[in-house]
Order: sequence, then structure tokens, then C-alpha cells
Amino acid sequence: MLRDDLRTLWTEPRPPGAPARVRRDWALLAAGLAAVALEATLREDVVWRPVAVVFAVWPCLLLLWRRTRPLATVTLAFGSVVLLPVASLVTAPREPVGLYTGAVVLVLVYALPRWGSGREIVLGGAVILAAGALCSVTDETPLVENLVGIAFLLLPGVVGAAVRFRVTARERQLDQVRSREREQLARELHDTVAHHVSAMVIIAQAGRVVAGTDPSAAVEALEGVEEEGARTLEEMRAMVAALRDRGVGAELAPPSGVADLERLVRTPGGRLRVDLGLDGELDALPPAVDAAVYRIVQESVTNALRHAADATEVVVRVAAERHTVRVSVRDDGRRTGRGRDGYGLTGLRERATLLGGTLRAGPGTDRGWHVDAELPRARSESGVHSRPRR
Repeated sequence: MLRDDLRTLWTEPRPPGAPARVRRDWALLAAGLAAVALEATLREDVVWRPVAVVFAVWPCLLLLWRRTRPLATVTLAFGSVVLLPVASLVTAPREPVGLYTGAVVLVLVYALPRWGSGREIVLGGAVILAAGALCSVTDETPLVENLVGIAFLLLPGVVGAAVRFRVTARERQLDQVRSREREQLARELHDTVAHHVSAMVIIAQAGRVVAGTDPSAAVEALEGVEEEGARTLEEMRAMVAALRDRGVGAELAPPSGVADLERLVRTPGGRLRVDLGLDGELDALPPAVDAAVYRIVQESVTNALRHAADATEVVVRVAAERHTVRVSVRDDGRRTGRGRDGYGLTGLRERATLLGGTLRAGPGTDRGWHVDAELPRARSESGVHSRPRR
């Protein structure tokens, strides 16, 4: 089992999305160089002052590459760290060689497990331990203090590994949320396609029955099959784009849509008054968009009921325009400083993106939480594929 764990660690890839340099990197470099200059100027017991300054500036410069080259920066930094005690051992100066600001190498120790691959972590950890052991050998301090020093040296690496694990776990949860949302959307699209195919079969059967006695009726039946087939192909394209996992059973229950919003906001047990406003032609929406509107309102109202502090009202507006459908959900709760942008909204963003739309969520200017979505209407101008009001 230990061998398998080591093999897994060795083959672990780097975490994706590591930024090369950001603004705080330059701020950290400037702070490090300023600290080196200040210490070199004010300290009187510095041995080999020019050499000590060079060896302190060197790890500060390496900070700029700590995410993209974690192993190289650790090797170069601790290689220079080892040279100073070795030089002091040979020349035997009366005072320690080096500046205290050289402790900036701890940032590189943090970056190694945070941004490095498994192979880089193992090799870089060996370099750090070897450097720490060599410095302990050349030092005259007791063994216990040296062990404590090595543990302190490795502490930033433990923190970096913990941060990486937490970020990876959150990304994995977000991927699961997106996958579930795609699965649900695929099921809804499957129901729509199944409806079209059933209609095509019925029309084709009717056309075959009347083909001998009424050829014009058979032609109309073929036109109906053609129309239903075009609709089916369009929905199938959307399903192929949305489907993520195969082999998931589909339930042939009609998904909820705009027609169900009034029933949703009138559900008893809610502590908030929900003001629902519908505007425009909402009867002919594509089923995927229709279901997405319902899901956005449902998730937003549920979040308001759970998290809106001191809120009294939730305002829901759904407006159908020529090419888009706009959804707005806003509550008047007190701003507590904590966001409500959880996994549910992540799934809704994924759904909106799959449909070619956008969704934004965040605190309002004065009070409350705002959710605004814009979805394309697609085929709404033709007026086909409308859903009956339930």
C-alpha cells in the first residue's frame, strides 16, 4: 500500500491554472529587496557584507518563478543557502554569515507542494532536507534545536500541501455540481426528444393508413414527420453538447417550466412574500430554456428563504424579448458580508452557459442579493414546440 501511495504521489501532475506572475509578486519582491537593503545597512555584525547581500537578493528574485518552476527555484535557493555555512566552516568567521532576510526561502518551500508535480515535490523535499541536515552539521547548536529548526523549515510546505488539497477538493466538488447539472439537462432534453419521436411515429402510421385513399393527407403526414424530425435534430444537438456521463437512466416526467412558477412562489411555509412578474410571450419557449428559467427562480428563491437576513420580500421578474429571456430575482435582505454563491448557483451558471446564455449573482448596491440571467430564445420566433400551461 505504501508503494502504491508513493507511486501515486510520484505521478501526480501539477495543479492547473498556476499564474505566472501577478501584482502581489512584484510587491513581495520589492518588500524583500527593501528588507535586504535595510538589514545590510543597519546591522553591524554582518560578515562578508557584499556576499551576504548577494545571497539574500538571490532567493528574492527566485520568487518570481516559484509557481512555474517550483523545483528549480527550491534547488537554486537552497543551493545558495548551503554555500554560506560551508564557507563559514572553511574560513571560520567569528560571526554568522548571511542575512536574516534570507528566510524568504520559506515562501519557496510553501510553493513547492502548492504548485509542483509529485515528482517535483519528492525531489524538492529531498533537497530541502539535505540542506537542512548539512546546515545542522555545520552548526554548533544542540541536536534538539536543529530538529526543531528543520521542522519549522518544513512547516510552510505542510501549509502549501493543505491549501492545495483544499483547493483541489473544492474544484472536484464544483466539477461534480456541473456534471449533475449537465445530467439533469440531458434528461430534460431526452424527454423532449422522446416526445418528438413518438409524434413522428404516430404521424407516420396515420399517413400509411390514408396513403391509399387520400394521397394529399399522406403528403401532409410526411410534412409533419419532416417538421418533427427537424425539431428532434435540434434538440439532439443540444443533448449531445450537454450530455456528460453515459448510461444514466432518464425519467419520462415533464420538467417544470415557466408555467409552474406561480405554483412555486405560492408554496406554503415560506417566510417571505414573493412578487412574481411575467412579461412577454413565454408560452413558446424551447423546453431547455423553459426548464432553465424555472431552475434559476427556484434556486434563487430557495437561497433567499435560507440565507436572506431580515428580508421581507423577493421580487422575481421574467421578461421575454424577441431573441432573449431575462430572469431577475432580488431580495431586500440585510447585507451580512457573507456571500450566497454556493454550488447551486455554480450549477445554474453551467446550465446557462450550455444554453448559450449568462448568469450573474452577487450582493446588491444597497441591500439584498441579486441574480440576473439572460438566455437565448432560439426558435421562439417560429412559435413551434410550445408547452401547454399546467
